[in-house]
Amino acid sequence: MKKILVVVDMQKDFVDGALGTEEAVKIVPAVCDKIRSFDGDIFVTLDTHFDNYAETAEGRKLPVQHCIKGTAGHELDADVAAALDDKPYTTVEKLTFGSTALPELIEKAAGNEEFTVELIGLCTDICVVSNALILKAFFPEKEIGVIESCCAGVTPELHKAAIATMKSCQINVI
Repeated sequence: MKKILVVVDMQKDFVDGALGTEEAVKIVPAVCDKIRSFDGDIFVTLDTHFDNYAETAEGRKLPVQHCIKGTAGHELDADVAAALDDKPYTTVEKLTFGSTALPELIEKAAGNEEFTVELIGLCTDICVVSNALILKAFFPEKEIGVIESCCAGVTPELHKAAIATMKSCQINVI
């Protein structure tokens, strides 16, 4: 059985940058441990915006510039990047909360093998839940899981709400 790990948006701006939180900083060691110990295919999503962010639908609702391509905030957290140094992985830039390209990339990586998917990262209540639900919609018979201790939400309350939502949608919370 092939194992897939999706590391969602562990970028500087979400850890300790423009939209960083204390909870995000706290999960970095657990995320790094998971990456280092993982034996399988790894996909790393990057929230990706451009200089026109303020003019986008997201920018009008969340007027905090973040993850602008070419800036330090777009880059992976330094510790997460170091954990990935010795691992082959596929980067998936996404322009919104969930990646519609991710299921096809995972399907291609799995080939004809059965597979499971685990997600870790930020933010539980926005990008993690979005990607988990997209994957569950594309792969309803696959085991899709989220490692709760390797995720953080915008707030602890929103993290808990997203975990509850994922459980309701038959995503395994580990």
